[in-house]
Amino acid sequence: MNRLTAMSIGTSLLCSVIAAPLAAADRWSIGLTANDAAIEALIVPAAASAPTVLLIGGVQGPDASVDAVRREVAAFEKLAMADRRFRLMAIPLANPDATLLQFPPSGTAYRENAESHVLWRWIGIHAPDLVVIAGSGAPLATALSENAVGLVGRIPTRTVSTEAGILQSLSTPIPISDAHRELERRRGRAPKALAEELAKVYGHEFRQATYIEAMALIAQLRLGNTAEVLKLAEPYLNGSQDPFARPSQSALAAHLLFYQLAKRTGDARATKLVLRAANSGFTDDGAMREFMPLNGGWSDSVFMDIPILAAAGALSGERKYFDMAARHFAFMQKVVGRPDGLYRHQASSDAAWGRGNGFPALGLALTLTAFPKDHADYPALLAAFQRHMKALGPLQDENGMFREVLDYPGAYPEYSGTAMIATAMMRGIRKGWIDAATYQPIVDRAWQGILLRTASDGRLFDVAESTGTRGLTQKDYLRRAAILDADPRGGAFAMLFATEMAGLGADE
Repeated sequence: MNRLTAMSIGTSLLCSVIAAPLAAADRWSIGLTANDAAIEALIVPAAASAPTVLLIGGVQGPDASVDAVRREVAAFEKLAMADRRFRLMAIPLANPDATLLQFPPSGTAYRENAESHVLWRWIGIHAPDLVVIAGSGAPLATALSENAVGLVGRIPTRTVSTEAGILQSLSTPIPISDAHRELERRRGRAPKALAEELAKVYGHEFRQATYIEAMALIAQLRLGNTAEVLKLAEPYLNGSQDPFARPSQSALAAHLLFYQLAKRTGDARATKLVLRAANSGFTDDGAMREFMPLNGGWSDSVFMDIPILAAAGALSGERKYFDMAARHFAFMQKVVGRPDGLYRHQASSDAAWGRGNGFPALGLALTLTAFPKDHADYPALLAAFQRHMKALGPLQDENGMFREVLDYPGAYPEYSGTAMIATAMMRGIRKGWIDAATYQPIVDRAWQGILLRTASDGRLFDVAESTGTRGLTQKDYLRRAAILDADPRGGAFAMLFATEMAGLGADE
Protein backbone atom coordinates (compact mmCIF):
# COMPACT_ATOMS: atom_id res chain seq x y z
CA MET A 1 0.00 0.00 0.00
CA ASN A 2 1.55 3.35 -0.99
CA ARG A 3 1.43 6.45 1.17
CA LEU A 4 -1.28 8.14 -0.94
CA THR A 5 -3.55 5.11 -0.68
CA ALA A 6 -3.02 4.90 3.06
CA MET A 7 -3.88 8.58 3.45
CA SER A 8 -7.02 8.10 1.37
CA ILE A 9 -8.19 5.17 3.50
CA GLY A 10 -7.43 7.07 6.70
CA THR A 11 -9.38 10.07 5.47
CA SER A 12 -12.29 7.81 4.52
CA LEU A 13 -12.35 6.19 7.95
CA LEU A 14 -12.19 9.59 9.65
CA CYS A 15 -15.11 10.87 7.56
CA SER A 16 -17.06 7.73 8.45
CA VAL A 17 -16.55 8.36 12.15
CA ILE A 18 -17.57 11.99 11.76
CA ALA A 19 -20.67 11.06 9.75
CA ALA A 20 -21.84 8.42 12.24
CA PRO A 21 -20.85 9.54 15.76
CA LEU A 22 -21.42 7.22 18.69
CA ALA A 23 -24.73 7.89 20.42
CA ALA A 24 -24.05 8.58 24.08
CA ALA A 25 -26.44 7.92 26.95
CA ASP A 26 -29.29 10.28 27.71
CA ARG A 27 -29.91 11.03 31.36
CA TRP A 28 -33.52 10.98 32.60
CA SER A 29 -34.99 11.87 36.00
CA ILE A 30 -37.48 9.06 36.51
CA GLY A 31 -38.84 9.85 39.97
CA LEU A 32 -38.23 11.07 43.49
CA THR A 33 -37.29 9.32 46.69
CA ALA A 34 -39.26 9.98 49.86
CA ASN A 35 -36.68 12.69 50.59
CA ASP A 36 -37.14 14.26 47.14
CA ALA A 37 -33.80 13.08 45.77
CA ALA A 38 -33.91 12.31 42.05
CA ILE A 39 -33.68 8.74 40.82
CA GLU A 40 -31.93 8.74 37.46
CA ALA A 41 -31.80 6.46 34.46
CA LEU A 42 -29.34 6.30 31.58
CA ILE A 43 -30.64 5.48 28.10
CA VAL A 44 -28.32 4.26 25.34
CA PRO A 45 -30.03 3.94 21.94
CA ALA A 46 -29.80 1.13 19.41
CA ALA A 47 -31.58 0.28 16.18
CA ALA A 48 -35.33 0.87 16.33
CA SER A 49 -36.09 -2.83 15.95
CA ALA A 50 -33.70 -3.92 18.71
CA PRO A 51 -35.04 -5.34 21.99
CA THR A 52 -34.68 -3.38 25.23
CA VAL A 53 -32.66 -4.44 28.26
CA LEU A 54 -32.91 -2.69 31.62
CA LEU A 55 -29.89 -2.99 33.90
CA ILE A 56 -30.47 -2.04 37.56
CA GLY A 57 -28.02 -1.48 40.40
CA GLY A 58 -28.25 -0.16 43.92
CA VAL A 59 -31.52 -1.88 44.78
CA GLN A 60 -30.43 -2.09 48.42
CA GLY A 61 -28.70 1.29 48.36
CA PRO A 62 -25.23 2.52 47.37
CA ASP A 63 -23.02 -0.55 47.01
CA ALA A 64 -20.71 -2.26 44.51
CA SER A 65 -23.56 -2.85 42.07
CA VAL A 66 -23.83 0.90 41.40
CA ASP A 67 -20.30 1.10 40.02
CA ALA A 68 -20.83 -2.15 38.15
CA VAL A 69 -23.83 -0.75 36.30
CA ARG A 70 -22.06 2.51 35.48
CA ARG A 71 -19.09 0.55 34.19
CA GLU A 72 -21.35 -1.53 31.94
CA VAL A 73 -23.06 1.57 30.57
CA ALA A 74 -19.74 3.26 29.83
CA ALA A 75 -18.53 0.20 27.90
CA PHE A 76 -21.82 -0.12 26.02
CA GLU A 77 -21.71 3.55 25.00
CA LYS A 78 -18.42 2.95 23.21
CA LEU A 79 -19.95 0.40 20.87
CA ALA A 80 -20.90 1.51 17.39
CA MET A 81 -24.66 1.53 16.80
CA ALA A 82 -24.36 -1.46 14.49
CA ASP A 83 -22.73 -3.47 17.29
CA ARG A 84 -25.41 -2.77 19.89
CA ARG A 85 -27.58 -5.87 20.11
CA PHE A 86 -30.20 -4.12 22.20
CA ARG A 87 -31.29 -0.73 23.48
CA LEU A 88 -29.96 -0.24 26.99
CA MET A 89 -31.77 1.40 29.86
CA ALA A 90 -29.93 1.54 33.14
CA ILE A 91 -30.74 2.68 36.67
CA PRO A 92 -27.37 2.68 38.44
CA LEU A 93 -28.69 3.69 41.87
CA ALA A 94 -32.29 2.55 42.20
CA ASN A 95 -32.56 3.18 45.95
CA PRO A 96 -30.41 6.18 46.90
CA ASP A 97 -31.56 6.28 50.54
CA ALA A 98 -31.39 2.50 51.09
CA THR A 99 -35.02 2.33 52.17
CA LEU A 100 -36.94 -0.91 52.60
CA LEU A 101 -38.52 -1.75 49.21
CA GLN A 102 -41.67 -3.75 48.56
CA PHE A 103 -42.81 -5.29 45.26
CA PRO A 104 -45.50 -5.04 44.12
CA PRO A 105 -45.71 -1.83 46.17
CA SER A 106 -48.46 -1.10 48.66
CA GLY A 107 -49.75 2.27 49.81
CA THR A 108 -50.46 5.47 47.91
CA ALA A 109 -48.16 6.35 45.04
CA TYR A 110 -45.99 8.36 45.31
CA ARG A 111 -46.70 9.43 48.86
CA GLU A 112 -45.99 6.10 50.54
CA ASN A 113 -43.25 3.64 49.59
CA ALA A 114 -42.12 6.25 47.08
CA GLU A 115 -39.05 4.45 45.76
CA SER A 116 -40.91 1.18 45.30
CA HIS A 117 -43.70 2.85 43.35
CA VAL A 118 -41.26 4.82 41.18
CA LEU A 119 -39.34 1.73 40.17
CA TRP A 120 -42.38 -0.49 39.70
CA ARG A 121 -44.38 1.89 37.57
CA TRP A 122 -41.46 3.24 35.56
CA ILE A 123 -40.34 -0.26 34.66
CA GLY A 124 -43.89 -1.24 33.73
CA ILE A 125 -44.62 1.69 31.43
CA HIS A 126 -41.24 1.36 29.68
CA ALA A 127 -41.76 -2.38 29.23
CA PRO A 128 -38.22 -3.69 28.66
CA ASP A 129 -37.87 -7.17 27.20
CA LEU A 130 -35.44 -8.22 29.91
CA VAL A 131 -34.50 -6.79 33.30
CA VAL A 132 -31.07 -7.60 34.73
CA ILE A 133 -30.43 -6.75 38.38
CA ALA A 134 -26.81 -6.49 39.48
CA GLY A 135 -26.25 -7.69 43.02
CA SER A 136 -29.14 -8.12 45.45
CA GLY A 137 -32.67 -7.82 44.13
CA ALA A 138 -34.37 -11.21 44.13
CA PRO A 139 -37.76 -9.92 45.44
CA LEU A 140 -37.96 -7.37 42.63
CA ALA A 141 -36.93 -9.97 40.06
CA THR A 142 -39.63 -12.37 41.20
CA ALA A 143 -42.32 -9.70 41.26
CA LEU A 144 -41.50 -8.42 37.76
CA SER A 145 -41.59 -11.92 36.35
CA GLU A 146 -44.87 -12.93 37.99
CA ASN A 147 -47.05 -9.79 37.85
CA ALA A 148 -48.52 -7.47 35.22
CA VAL A 149 -46.20 -4.59 36.07
CA GLY A 150 -48.04 -1.27 36.19
CA LEU A 151 -51.10 -2.96 34.63
CA VAL A 152 -49.00 -3.56 31.49
CA GLY A 153 -47.53 -7.07 31.57
CA ARG A 154 -44.91 -9.45 32.94
CA ILE A 155 -41.20 -8.85 32.31
CA PRO A 156 -38.54 -11.60 32.47
CA THR A 157 -35.94 -10.71 35.08
CA ARG A 158 -32.71 -12.20 36.36
CA THR A 159 -30.14 -11.29 38.99
CA VAL A 160 -26.40 -11.41 38.28
CA SER A 161 -23.16 -10.78 40.11
CA THR A 162 -21.36 -7.46 39.89
CA GLU A 163 -18.41 -8.84 37.96
CA ALA A 164 -17.47 -7.19 34.66
CA GLY A 165 -19.07 -8.41 31.44
CA ILE A 166 -22.73 -8.43 32.51
CA LEU A 167 -24.06 -7.20 29.20
CA GLN A 168 -21.61 -9.21 27.10
CA SER A 169 -22.86 -12.37 28.78
CA LEU A 170 -26.46 -11.88 27.65
CA SER A 171 -27.46 -14.31 24.94
CA THR A 172 -29.49 -13.17 21.96
CA PRO A 173 -32.05 -13.06 20.52
CA ILE A 174 -33.94 -11.63 23.48
CA PRO A 175 -37.67 -12.49 23.18
CA ILE A 176 -40.23 -9.70 23.35
CA SER A 177 -41.75 -9.43 26.82
CA ASP A 178 -45.47 -9.56 27.59
CA ALA A 179 -45.29 -5.94 28.70
CA HIS A 180 -43.59 -4.85 25.47
CA ARG A 181 -46.17 -6.71 23.41
CA GLU A 182 -49.01 -4.95 25.25
CA LEU A 183 -47.49 -1.52 24.65
CA GLU A 184 -47.14 -2.28 20.95
CA ARG A 185 -50.82 -3.24 20.87
CA ARG A 186 -51.76 0.01 22.59
CA ARG A 187 -49.54 2.00 20.24
CA GLY A 188 -51.42 0.68 17.22
CA ARG A 189 -54.75 2.34 18.11
CA ALA A 190 -55.93 5.30 16.07
CA PRO A 191 -57.36 8.33 17.92
CA LYS A 192 -60.98 7.50 17.17
CA ALA A 193 -60.44 3.87 18.18
CA LEU A 194 -59.06 4.94 21.55
CA ALA A 195 -61.94 7.38 22.05
CA GLU A 196 -64.43 4.61 21.32
CA GLU A 197 -62.72 2.28 23.79
CA LEU A 198 -62.91 4.95 26.49
CA ALA A 199 -66.51 5.71 25.54
CA LYS A 200 -67.49 2.22 26.69
CA VAL A 201 -66.36 3.16 30.21
CA TYR A 202 -66.85 6.91 30.56
CA GLY A 203 -69.63 9.31 29.64
CA HIS A 204 -72.71 7.37 30.75
CA GLU A 205 -73.75 9.38 33.81
CA PHE A 206 -74.99 12.89 34.48
CA ARG A 207 -76.74 12.54 37.82
CA GLN A 208 -74.90 15.62 39.03
CA ALA A 209 -73.97 18.54 36.83
CA THR A 210 -70.18 18.46 37.18
CA TYR A 211 -67.48 19.34 34.71
CA ILE A 212 -66.01 15.83 34.73
CA GLU A 213 -69.19 14.13 33.58
CA ALA A 214 -69.94 16.97 31.13
CA MET A 215 -66.55 16.69 29.40
CA ALA A 216 -67.04 12.95 28.84
CA LEU A 217 -70.50 13.61 27.43
CA ILE A 218 -69.17 16.27 25.06
CA ALA A 219 -66.75 13.65 23.77
CA GLN A 220 -69.69 11.25 23.37
CA LEU A 221 -71.42 13.91 21.25
CA ARG A 222 -68.31 14.14 19.09
CA LEU A 223 -68.50 10.38 18.58
CA GLY A 224 -72.09 10.70 17.38
CA ASN A 225 -73.76 9.25 20.47
CA THR A 226 -76.24 12.12 20.63
CA ALA A 227 -79.34 10.14 21.62
CA GLU A 228 -77.80 8.79 24.82
CA VAL A 229 -76.45 12.22 25.77
CA LEU A 230 -79.84 13.85 25.20
CA LYS A 231 -81.48 11.24 27.40
CA LEU A 232 -79.05 12.01 30.23
CA ALA A 233 -79.47 15.77 29.79
CA GLU A 234 -83.27 15.74 29.52
CA PRO A 235 -84.02 16.06 33.27
CA TYR A 236 -82.07 19.32 33.25
CA LEU A 237 -83.60 20.52 30.01
CA ASN A 238 -87.19 19.87 31.14
CA GLY A 239 -86.63 21.45 34.55
CA SER A 240 -87.10 18.37 36.72
CA GLN A 241 -83.49 18.81 37.86
CA ASP A 242 -81.59 22.06 38.31
CA PRO A 243 -77.96 21.93 37.12
CA PHE A 244 -77.22 25.09 39.10
CA ALA A 245 -79.04 24.14 42.28
CA ARG A 246 -75.71 24.07 44.07
CA PRO A 247 -73.71 26.85 42.39
CA SER A 248 -70.04 25.97 41.96
CA GLN A 249 -67.23 26.31 39.49
CA SER A 250 -67.75 22.72 38.43
CA ALA A 251 -71.46 23.30 37.82
CA LEU A 252 -70.63 26.33 35.68
CA ALA A 253 -68.26 24.31 33.51
CA ALA A 254 -70.85 21.53 33.26
CA HIS A 255 -73.02 23.96 31.32
CA LEU A 256 -70.57 23.66 28.42
CA LEU A 257 -72.48 20.47 27.62
CA PHE A 258 -75.68 22.48 27.27
CA TYR A 259 -73.79 24.88 25.01
CA GLN A 260 -72.85 22.02 22.73
CA LEU A 261 -76.43 20.71 22.74
CA ALA A 262 -77.76 24.17 21.90
CA LYS A 263 -75.33 24.47 18.99
CA ARG A 264 -76.00 20.99 17.67
CA THR A 265 -79.77 20.76 18.16
CA GLY A 266 -80.96 24.35 18.44
CA ASP A 267 -82.76 23.47 21.69
CA ALA A 268 -83.80 26.79 23.26
CA ARG A 269 -83.95 25.14 26.68
CA ALA A 270 -80.21 24.43 26.54
CA THR A 271 -79.51 28.03 25.53
CA LYS A 272 -81.57 29.26 28.48
CA LEU A 273 -79.50 27.17 30.91
CA VAL A 274 -76.22 28.50 29.50
CA LEU A 275 -77.36 32.12 29.78
CA ARG A 276 -78.63 31.65 33.33
CA ALA A 277 -75.27 30.21 34.44
CA ALA A 278 -73.28 32.94 32.69
CA ASN A 279 -75.46 35.61 34.29
CA SER A 280 -73.81 34.78 37.63
CA GLY A 281 -71.13 37.17 36.40
CA PHE A 282 -73.55 40.10 36.57
CA THR A 283 -75.41 41.93 39.33
CA ASP A 284 -79.19 42.04 39.47
CA ASP A 285 -79.19 45.33 37.58
CA GLY A 286 -77.04 43.83 34.79
CA ALA A 287 -73.67 45.35 35.71
CA MET A 288 -70.54 43.26 35.33
CA ARG A 289 -69.08 42.00 38.56
CA GLU A 290 -65.42 42.63 39.34
CA PHE A 291 -64.80 38.90 38.91
CA MET A 292 -66.75 35.65 38.66
CA PRO A 293 -67.97 35.05 42.23
CA LEU A 294 -67.34 31.28 42.35
CA ASN A 295 -63.70 31.37 41.24
CA GLY A 296 -62.08 30.22 44.51
CA GLY A 297 -58.71 31.76 43.60
CA TRP A 298 -57.58 28.71 41.65
CA SER A 299 -56.22 28.52 38.11
CA ASP A 300 -59.12 26.10 37.47
CA SER A 301 -61.23 29.24 37.06
CA VAL A 302 -59.82 29.96 33.60
CA PHE A 303 -61.53 26.73 32.53
CA MET A 304 -64.49 26.70 34.89
CA ASP A 305 -65.69 30.31 34.63
CA ILE A 306 -64.51 31.85 31.38
CA PRO A 307 -65.50 29.50 28.52
CA ILE A 308 -69.15 29.46 29.63
CA LEU A 309 -69.20 33.26 29.35
CA ALA A 310 -67.85 33.07 25.80
CA ALA A 311 -70.41 30.34 25.06
CA ALA A 312 -73.23 32.58 26.28
CA GLY A 313 -71.96 35.36 24.07
CA ALA A 314 -71.79 33.07 21.06
CA LEU A 315 -75.37 31.84 21.58
CA SER A 316 -76.93 35.21 22.40
CA GLY A 317 -74.80 37.58 20.35
CA GLU A 318 -74.55 39.88 23.39
CA ARG A 319 -71.11 41.45 23.77
CA LYS A 320 -71.44 41.79 27.55
CA TYR A 321 -70.59 38.11 28.01
CA PHE A 322 -67.34 38.47 26.08
CA ASP A 323 -66.56 41.62 28.07
CA MET A 324 -67.03 39.72 31.32
CA ALA A 325 -64.92 36.81 30.09
CA ALA A 326 -62.04 39.20 29.34
CA ARG A 327 -62.47 41.00 32.66
CA HIS A 328 -62.37 37.80 34.66
CA PHE A 329 -59.35 36.50 32.78
CA ALA A 330 -57.44 39.69 33.55
CA PHE A 331 -58.41 39.28 37.21
CA MET A 332 -57.23 35.66 37.33
CA GLN A 333 -53.95 36.54 35.62
CA LYS A 334 -53.15 38.78 38.57
CA VAL A 335 -53.95 35.99 41.03
CA VAL A 336 -52.39 32.91 39.43
CA GLY A 337 -50.28 34.07 36.49
CA ARG A 338 -46.51 33.65 36.82
CA PRO A 339 -43.96 35.93 35.11
CA ASP A 340 -42.59 32.98 33.11
CA GLY A 341 -45.93 32.36 31.36
CA LEU A 342 -46.96 29.39 33.52
CA TYR A 343 -49.68 29.39 36.17
CA ARG A 344 -49.49 28.71 39.87
CA HIS A 345 -52.55 26.77 41.01
CA GLN A 346 -53.31 29.10 43.92
CA ALA A 347 -51.67 31.93 45.79
CA SER A 348 -50.35 29.73 48.63
CA SER A 349 -47.65 28.20 46.44
CA ASP A 350 -45.81 29.16 43.29
CA ALA A 351 -45.86 25.50 42.19
CA ALA A 352 -46.82 25.03 38.55
CA TRP A 353 -49.17 22.08 39.08
CA GLY A 354 -49.63 20.11 35.86
CA ARG A 355 -53.43 20.00 35.80
CA GLY A 356 -53.39 23.51 37.25
CA ASN A 357 -51.86 24.53 33.92
CA GLY A 358 -54.08 22.20 31.92
CA PHE A 359 -57.11 24.15 33.12
CA PRO A 360 -56.00 27.55 31.76
CA ALA A 361 -54.57 25.97 28.60
CA LEU A 362 -57.83 24.24 27.70
CA GLY A 363 -59.96 27.03 29.13
CA LEU A 364 -58.37 29.66 26.91
CA ALA A 365 -58.57 27.36 23.89
CA LEU A 366 -62.31 26.91 24.40
CA THR A 367 -62.78 30.62 25.07
CA LEU A 368 -60.90 31.72 21.96
CA THR A 369 -62.91 29.28 19.85
CA ALA A 370 -66.12 31.14 20.70
CA PHE A 371 -64.65 34.64 21.04
CA PRO A 372 -65.16 37.17 18.21
CA LYS A 373 -61.93 38.21 16.56
CA ASP A 374 -63.11 41.80 16.25
CA HIS A 375 -63.52 42.16 20.02
CA ALA A 376 -61.04 44.59 21.58
CA ASP A 377 -59.81 41.96 24.06
CA TYR A 378 -59.29 39.14 21.56
CA PRO A 379 -55.61 40.02 20.87
CA ALA A 380 -54.76 39.97 24.58
CA LEU A 381 -56.45 36.60 25.12
CA LEU A 382 -54.69 35.15 22.09
CA ALA A 383 -51.32 36.50 23.24
CA ALA A 384 -51.84 34.95 26.69
CA PHE A 385 -52.62 31.59 25.11
CA GLN A 386 -49.55 31.79 22.89
CA ARG A 387 -47.33 32.81 25.81
CA HIS A 388 -48.58 29.86 27.84
CA MET A 389 -47.98 27.39 25.01
CA LYS A 390 -44.47 28.75 24.56
CA ALA A 391 -43.73 28.27 28.26
CA LEU A 392 -45.16 24.74 28.29
CA GLY A 393 -43.41 23.33 25.22
CA PRO A 394 -39.88 22.96 26.66
CA LEU A 395 -41.25 21.26 29.79
CA GLN A 396 -42.47 18.14 28.02
CA ASP A 397 -40.51 15.14 29.25
CA GLU A 398 -38.64 12.50 27.25
CA ASN A 399 -41.77 10.36 26.87
CA GLY A 400 -44.15 13.08 25.74
CA MET A 401 -45.67 13.75 29.16
CA PHE A 402 -46.01 16.84 31.33
CA ARG A 403 -45.09 16.40 34.98
CA GLU A 404 -47.21 16.69 38.11
CA VAL A 405 -45.22 19.85 38.91
CA LEU A 406 -44.21 20.98 35.46
CA ASP A 407 -40.79 22.43 36.18
CA TYR A 408 -39.67 20.04 38.93
CA PRO A 409 -37.34 17.32 37.60
CA GLY A 410 -38.36 13.90 38.85
CA ALA A 411 -41.99 14.82 39.53
CA TYR A 412 -44.14 12.07 38.08
CA PRO A 413 -45.48 12.37 34.52
CA GLU A 414 -49.19 13.12 34.98
CA TYR A 415 -51.94 11.85 32.70
CA SER A 416 -54.78 14.38 32.89
CA GLY A 417 -52.69 17.53 32.63
CA THR A 418 -50.87 16.10 29.62
CA ALA A 419 -54.18 15.34 27.88
CA MET A 420 -55.54 18.83 28.60
CA ILE A 421 -52.41 20.69 27.49
CA ALA A 422 -52.11 18.65 24.31
CA THR A 423 -55.79 19.14 23.49
CA ALA A 424 -55.31 22.89 23.81
CA MET A 425 -52.24 22.78 21.57
CA MET A 426 -54.06 20.69 18.98
CA ARG A 427 -56.93 23.20 18.94
CA GLY A 428 -54.41 26.03 18.64
CA ILE A 429 -52.75 24.36 15.65
CA ARG A 430 -56.08 23.75 13.89
CA LYS A 431 -57.18 27.34 14.44
CA GLY A 432 -53.84 28.82 13.35
CA TRP A 433 -53.12 30.39 16.73
CA ILE A 434 -49.75 28.65 17.12
CA ASP A 435 -47.14 27.36 14.67
CA ALA A 436 -47.78 23.80 13.52
CA ALA A 437 -44.10 23.11 12.79
CA THR A 438 -43.24 23.91 16.40
CA TYR A 439 -46.18 22.42 18.26
CA GLN A 440 -47.38 19.43 16.23
CA PRO A 441 -44.35 17.33 17.28
CA ILE A 442 -45.16 18.17 20.92
CA VAL A 443 -48.77 17.10 20.45
CA ASP A 444 -47.72 13.91 18.65
CA ARG A 445 -45.35 12.96 21.47
CA ALA A 446 -48.07 13.67 24.04
CA TRP A 447 -50.45 11.48 22.06
CA GLN A 448 -47.98 8.60 22.22
CA GLY A 449 -47.59 9.13 25.96
CA ILE A 450 -51.35 9.04 26.58
CA LEU A 451 -51.86 6.16 24.17
CA LEU A 452 -49.38 3.94 26.02
CA ARG A 453 -50.83 4.88 29.40
CA THR A 454 -54.42 3.95 28.50
CA ALA A 455 -55.54 0.34 28.83
CA SER A 456 -58.42 -0.95 26.71
CA ASP A 457 -60.61 -1.41 29.79
CA GLY A 458 -60.33 2.28 30.71
CA ARG A 459 -57.70 1.95 33.40
CA LEU A 460 -55.28 4.86 33.30
CA PHE A 461 -51.69 5.39 34.38
CA ASP A 462 -50.91 8.08 36.98
CA VAL A 463 -53.83 10.49 37.10
CA ALA A 464 -53.36 13.02 39.90
CA GLU A 465 -56.04 13.03 42.57
CA SER A 466 -58.00 16.21 43.20
CA THR A 467 -56.34 18.91 45.29
CA GLY A 468 -59.62 19.75 47.01
CA THR A 469 -58.25 22.30 49.46
CA ARG A 470 -56.40 25.59 49.69
CA GLY A 471 -53.05 26.25 51.32
CA LEU A 472 -51.11 23.50 49.55
CA THR A 473 -47.32 23.61 49.37
CA GLN A 474 -45.10 22.45 46.52
CA LYS A 475 -44.49 19.25 48.49
CA ASP A 476 -48.24 18.65 48.63
CA TYR A 477 -48.50 18.89 44.85
CA LEU A 478 -45.52 16.59 44.34
CA ARG A 479 -47.15 13.97 46.57
CA ARG A 480 -50.71 14.06 45.22
CA ALA A 481 -51.83 10.46 44.84
CA ALA A 482 -51.16 9.05 41.37
CA ILE A 483 -54.15 6.91 40.40
CA LEU A 484 -53.41 3.70 38.51
CA ASP A 485 -56.95 2.60 37.71
CA ALA A 486 -60.13 3.79 36.05
CA ASP A 487 -60.62 7.49 36.75
CA PRO A 488 -63.54 9.61 35.44
CA ARG A 489 -61.53 12.82 35.30
CA GLY A 490 -58.62 11.32 33.41
CA GLY A 491 -60.98 9.37 31.17
CA ALA A 492 -62.98 12.47 30.24
CA PHE A 493 -59.93 14.51 29.27
CA ALA A 494 -58.40 11.60 27.38
CA MET A 495 -61.65 11.30 25.39
CA LEU A 496 -61.50 15.01 24.56
CA PHE A 497 -57.88 14.65 23.47
CA ALA A 498 -58.55 11.57 21.35
CA THR A 499 -61.54 13.14 19.62
CA GLU A 500 -59.59 16.34 19.04
CA MET A 501 -56.78 14.31 17.47
CA ALA A 502 -59.36 12.54 15.31
CA GLY A 503 -60.63 15.90 14.06
CA LEU A 504 -64.04 15.39 15.64
CA GLY A 505 -63.97 18.66 17.59
CA ALA A 506 -62.86 20.78 14.66
CA ASP A 507 -66.28 22.38 14.10
CA GLU A 508 -66.78 23.53 17.68
